[in-house]
Order: sequence, then C-alpha cells, then structure tokens
Amino acid sequence: MARLFNPAGNDDRLHAPATSRNRDAIFGVLQGAFSAQQTSGTIFEVASGTGEHAAYMAPRLPNHLWQPSDIEDDHIVSINAWRAECPADNILPAISFNLLADQFDAVENQKPIIAVLGFNLIHIAPWAVATALISKAAAALDRSGFLYLYGPYRRDGEHTAPSNADFDVSLKSRNALWGVRDMEEVTAMALDAGFNPPEITAMSANNYSLIFRK
Repeated sequence: MARLFNPAGNDDRLHAPATSRNRDAIFGVLQGAFSAQQTSGTIFEVASGTGEHAAYMAPRLPNHLWQPSDIEDDHIVSINAWRAECPADNILPAISFNLLADQFDAVENQKPIIAVLGFNLIHIAPWAVATALISKAAAALDRSGFLYLYGPYRRDGEHTAPSNADFDVSLKSRNALWGVRDMEEVTAMALDAGFNPPEITAMSANNYSLIFRK
C-alpha cells in the first residue's frame, strides 16, 4: 500500500506518489474505452483514495459526471479538498460508500452510471469486496457500460514478476484476506455476472487494466 502524505502541509489534500506516475497511462486506456460510447453519463469511482485521479481525469472527460467515493472519512475530506481546487465542474461531492452494504443505484444524479472504476482496489480488500464490486456493477450498468479494474494480477496461478510476489507477501502480512488476485478467477466471476471477456492492457510496474463490458 502506498503511504499517503500532504505535500503542502497546510490543507486537507492527501497525495499518493504513484498517482502521478500512472495516471496518464490509466487515462489513455479509459479515454479509448469511453470513445466507443455515444452517450454521456456518470462515472462511479469506487475507493477514490486521495481524490487525485478524479481531479486529474474528470476535467478531461467534460461530457460525463464523475462520482468519487470512499469508505474512509479522511479520504472523503481529501477528495473534496482536491475537488475544491479543481477547475472542472463535473466532479460530484465525494460520498461514503461501502461495497459490502451500499448499492450503486443509490447515487443521486441526473445521468445513468455508464462506468464503474476500481483503481488498486481488489488486492487491498477481502475477496468479498471483489465479489460485491463485480455483481453490483453488473446490476447497475446497462449494455453500453463497463467495469474498469486496474492493479496487479497473477496469471495462470503465477505472479507476473518477483516484485508482485513480494508485494503479495507484504499484503497478506497486513491482512490475511488481502492479496494479488488471479486474473482468471476475476474473469470467471465477471463472466458469471453477465460481462464479456475482458479487454486486457499490460501497464507499467507489472500492473494490468481490465475492461469488462456488458
């Protein structure tokens, strides 16, 4: 897990160092995914963390609303602080959202949810969170929508790099229910929920982008 800090020291904005390194590559994949859609809508970001991805990407997708969310109160504060400093007017106020208890259709806005995003989420959470994310996203999205997952994965039961194996050990030392997930397991669960096979993009630092469309 990345250590968050406040670079300015005088406001509520938290900063994750990896964000600035990976945001352009992630946005490139997302931009391509959105180019296939003909209608505007709401982008629901689960576990938005610091709020930096929302502040960076939402202004570049002006035809959509961006709904940030998180389960941690200090993250909600940080997200809204980044939102306050962002010139874009399409970022909605951050909401408290627990995947194990809440539903995507509880979001109050005027546009349907067309994408659900999970950046670095399912490996830093119990498997039940991945299950809930996929099943609830499938229920909330229509046939033009997609679920986007970014992070490290095992493939065919094996880690794709020694650093990912070390990361997996570190995650499990913090919480035995965490860990780098098997891409085939995630895919099988998504297929069962009604998604098509994923569009897979290899990313830097041995991560992957997975886009599951209805």
